[in-house]
Amino acid sequence: MAAKEFTLDDLKRILREGAGADESVDLDGDILDTDFEELGYESLALLETGGRIEREFGITLDDDVLTDARTPRALIAAVNALLGAGAAA
Repeated sequence: MAAKEFTLDDLKRILREGAGADESVDLDGDILDTDFEELGYESLALLETGGRIEREFGITLDDDVLTDARTPRALIAAVNALLGAGAAA
């Protein structure tokens, strides 16, 4: 069975569910390389997002992952790396 992949759509859904969306930001636009702060998500919102990702995908994110991943692209890559590591185990 193939491991589930974490996608941009998953991230947008989790961001909206956990922290809402700033009315001035279009999450449906090209946001992959936009800094989370520019998208209106500060550290507390990202911690909530990380917790939701962990519960939904059955992984554990180090605190460094959430602080180092400044963009959606970086966070998606980090989550998928963990999902891939879990599938290989």
